Amino acid sequence: MNLFEFEGKRPTVHPEAFVAATATLIGDVTVEKGASIWFGSVVRADFSAIVIREGSNVQDNSILHSDGALEVGAHSTIAHGCIVHCTSIGRQTVVGNGSILLNEAVIGAGTVIAAGSVVTPGSVIPDGVLALGSPARVRSQIVAGSTAERLVQRNADAYVELAQRHIAASVLLD
Repeated sequence: MNLFEFEGKRPTVHPEAFVAATATLIGDVTVEKGASIWFGSVVRADFSAIVIREGSNVQDNSILHSDGALEVGAHSTIAHGCIVHCTSIGRQTVVGNGSILLNEAVIGAGTVIAAGSVVTPGSVIPDGVLALGSPARVRSQIVAGSTAERLVQRNADAYVELAQRHIAASVLLD
């Protein structure tokens, strides 16, 4: 992993977190227990703090940066290739592949932002909904037994398990 101190602030990574060798953490970043930051991701906290709560995952090639403090709630997923520049992502939320979350947006708990969505500056996406599009709009409440509900309930735990497998079995080859 690539860790960089910036203006006296340095990343803090819990010993039971996984940060891939090619991930980069800069400045006032906190990665809590069981969280994972995957290959090619950049978490740059040079303006203010970024906190990745327990059991959350930031998947390959995602970028997190913000003008103000950014918190990723516990057991949330930021999928592959996302740009996250918002204020907060609620607990047990899924941000789909390639989504863009812009300045001062707030994403509720238990929500799914569909792949490729763009959440515009200052938007508030409530708890427990499926939002999609560009700009992202709430499409529906997440229904019990739906694919979206299963994704919210299971995805973060699957990545906690996968991170443990990588810790135990990944080998850097020459």
